[in-house]
Amino acid sequence: MNIRLAAEKDIPCIMKLLSEVLTIHADERPDLFIHGTTKYTEDELKSILSDEKTPVFVAANDDDETVGYAFCVIQEPVKSNNMPPIKTLYIDDLCVDESCRGQHVGEALYEAVKAYAREIGCYHVTLNVWAQNFAAQKFYEKMGLKPMKTTMEEIL
Repeated sequence: MNIRLAAEKDIPCIMKLLSEVLTIHADERPDLFIHGTTKYTEDELKSILSDEKTPVFVAANDDDETVGYAFCVIQEPVKSNNMPPIKTLYIDDLCVDESCRGQHVGEALYEAVKAYAREIGCYHVTLNVWAQNFAAQKFYEKMGLKPMKTTMEEIL
């Protein structure tokens, strides 16, 4: 298993994984997610991959095929009167191919993201996880993440 920054050659595999993630979310929240779509288009992915503020890490197998990814966003400190200026690495999306789950691919991706965040001087790593995605919550807790805040809703 090799964890590296994504390249354009990874886009077809990333698109497949984006579809897997969308299906999970659309099954949980069909009111918010549209089945048969993906979060990004191929053109949007090309733009993301070329932006140093949005690093994307991939887990590649021995054949250099992408079997997992972690989309990240570097969030620079924001001027605030009541909070210190801290740099954050936000994980926008993390996915492991269904056929590779349970093989520590997600753990390797998360550890690589965490090491990168330390390397660039981040205070912490953050992410959002949907309330109904119990498997993801369990995984992130196993990785050492703790709830920071809760978003609540009332559907009208």
